Parts: sequence; structure tokens; C-alpha cells
Amino acid sequence: MLASEPLRQLLQAARSAGIRVSAAEGIDAARAVQVVGFADRMVLKDSLSLVLAKTPDEKRLFDECFDLYFRRDELAPDEERSGEVQAPAMQAGSGASGLGGGGGRLAEMLLSDDRSGLAAALEQATSESGIQNIRFFTQRNLYVRRILDRMGLRDVERGLDALRGQGQQAAADRLENRVAALRDQARDLVERNLLLFARGETEKFREELLKSARLSNLERRDLERMRVLVRAMAKRLAARYAKTRRRRLRGQLDVRRTLRRNMGWGGVPFITVWKQKRIEKPRVMVLCDVSGSVAPMAQFLLMFLYALNEALSDIRSFAFAGSLIEVSDILEAEPIEAAIAKIMHLMGFGSSNYGNSLADFAEGWERNVSNKTTIIVLGDARGNRTDPRTEIMQRLSLRAKRIIWLNPEFRSAWGTGDSDMFRYAPYCNVVTVCNTLRHLERVIADLLKDAA
Repeated sequence: MLASEPLRQLLQAARSAGIRVSAAEGIDAARAVQVVGFADRMVLKDSLSLVLAKTPDEKRLFDECFDLYFRRDELAPDEERSGEVQAPAMQAGSGASGLGGGGGRLAEMLLSDDRSGLAAALEQATSESGIQNIRFFTQRNLYVRRILDRMGLRDVERGLDALRGQGQQAAADRLENRVAALRDQARDLVERNLLLFARGETEKFREELLKSARLSNLERRDLERMRVLVRAMAKRLAARYAKTRRRRLRGQLDVRRTLRRNMGWGGVPFITVWKQKRIEKPRVMVLCDVSGSVAPMAQFLLMFLYALNEALSDIRSFAFAGSLIEVSDILEAEPIEAAIAKIMHLMGFGSSNYGNSLADFAEGWERNVSNKTTIIVLGDARGNRTDPRTEIMQRLSLRAKRIIWLNPEFRSAWGTGDSDMFRYAPYCNVVTVCNTLRHLERVIADLLKDAA
């Protein structure tokens, strides 16, 4: 069963809004439209909502999408019409005859205030313009002009020139005002279609930009969206590597235990027993520089790691600037956003001293580092020309399974000024630039992949 064009576009807009519409549900929607028709919009809306919306959130999204798709406004504001002189039809005829037929059908409809004709022509031109392919707000003017040209705007513009050449300035001004109103209506229609058809693509484009933007450059209004992205990415990674771990637990057939289990059936292997390989989740100790230059990156790293609690068995977190403290209890006791804000209040945005912070870690927690521990250090390695205490990093490299250093600075800045990055690098297994959400996702994915 083929859906009508209005229904097909409505389903496309619903998918763009985030409503999951399967092929089978599209067929059900077409059958519902066959029964109820388009005449009664409330009945149509309720019928399609029952077919397409599966959750309260999808119900809300569908209602917004339906209302936006079928909304139609007047083609000219009442204020303009109320200010016009009486007998518009006679004036329109006078103006139309002055055009000498050069203005075309659109000019006649504008001057005679043929709203139904203009509405039908606007709908037809919008449909022919391929408006459902609009994706970005920068395309608005392109589609507005495309729609108006299909309606015959170029003929109207030539007619305006003709009226002015004949000295009919009043008629030209009236026609120009009607053209301006039509242009506003077309722009409004394009913007509604942008919201309908480009919402999903625009959101995806915005998310891709945010994932690739330096975290230190984010605006405050982007932070909440970034938190949503972090949680979604962490959930996706946890699910991916949990599946890998479960598959590998089956291993190979354990012949000896299978035969023993099936002795009651004369050794016929009705019940199989598989060799089990124990896969240990990574144990992570993360040291985050929360001084002014690195604080934005530290917030998202901690948020990312604690959203991965299903895939990581043990996370111990430490924050440092001039000194170092453990913040694991704060992160576990409070919601992650509130916990990070508290950590930043306690330790954040000061001057960093890497040597002193490493000494604090060695004194309090070095004994807890084992050959199953991954240490992640997030920092720019700029210790304000203090002693870097590289001998502590050397000891940790011998005790830990690996050390990963994430530096938010570009590689060209390493070793310049007070940067001690090249002094620490020989004792790290991985040293990489990490200043975007995409970098962070790649590092954590590699960590989980090596453990799986």
C-alpha cells in the first residue's frame, strides 16, 4: 500500500523529529488515513498518534510535528489590509491592466487579494522546490527564492518596473507590499519545513561539531548537550564491550567436564560444558589536573569514566593542582555533575605543581598500584618550573600495567616553556593529544578493547 505524498512527508518529518517509524508502521498509517481521511485534522492526528507514537515522549514529539506540518497562516497580516482603501477589487483591476499582462498570474492574484489562489500556488511551488531536502538554516534564503521563482516572481518584478515606468507609483507600492507579505509567508513556510525535515540532521551535525571541538572552547550553552553526549557515548561503549566479554566467556568445549556431566546418559553429550576464560575488567586510577588550563577536559573525563561503571571494575579518581587528593568518595556519593562542581570548588583552577602532586600520590597510594592497574594522567605537564619528580613516574611505570597520559595541548606545544611532557613521556605506554570528546572516546575505547 502506497502512502499519499502528504503522509509520506509527514512520516519523514516524524523520523527527523526522533520518532522511530518502521515500514510496517508506515503501512498501518496509510491504512488509517484511508479510513479517516484528511478532512478532520483532530481525528487524523489521534489516529496517526495511536499508530506511530509508542512512548509518552514520542506522543509529545508527534503532536508537535503534526501541528507544525499542518499549520497554515494567513498570507497577509490583518494590519496591512485594514489600512488599505476600499474597493480593492476595482483597484486591483486597474493595477492589473496597467501591467499590460506582463506581471503574470501571480501579480493578478496579489492585486486581487486572492488568498486561496495564493495559498494553493505557494503549496504547489513549495512541493516542487524539494523543500523536504532542506538540511541547514543557511539554505533558507535559497529555498525562499526558489519557491517564489516557481510562483512567477520574476514576472511580477518586471511588472513592477512597468508600473513605475507608467507613473503608477501607488499601484506599484501596493503590489510591492503584497510581494513583501508573500515573501514573509514563504520564509515562514521554509523555516517550518526546516524544523520538520532538518531537525535530525541539524542535531547530528551539531553533535559532530561538538565532538570535534576543543573542550576548552565550548560555550556555556553547549555544556548540557555535551553531558548528554558523554553519557550516550559511554553507554554505547559499555554495551559494546560487555557483549564482547560475554561472547568470550564461552571459550572452547571442555571435553573432560562435558563427559563427566553426561555420564548418566552413557557419555552422550546432551549437556555441553564450555571452558571459561575469566576476563577482568580494567582497574583504573585517574589523576586529573584541575588547574585553570585543563579543568574543562578533566570534568568530561571524570564524567565519561563514571558513566562506564558497568565496564570498569574499579575506578579511583584523584584531582590535583598544587597538591593531590582522592575524590572517589565525592564522585560516588553525589550525582556526577554536582560532584564535579564540588571537586572544582575544592581544588580547581589553581596553579599546578606536578612534582608535588606526584609525591602526594606516591606517599598515599603508590602501594595500591599493581600490574592490573591502568593509570590515566590528564594534564598539560606544565608545573610552573617546579621539580617534575620524574623518578616517581619511573617507579609507577614499573608497578602499573600501563600509564596513559592525555595532554590537551597540541603536540607542537610539548616541551616549550615550562612543559615537562618530554620528561614524563619515556615512562608512559601511551602519550596522546586529547582535547575533544572524539579523542576521549577513542582513548577509552582502546582501554576497553585491550581488556576485552
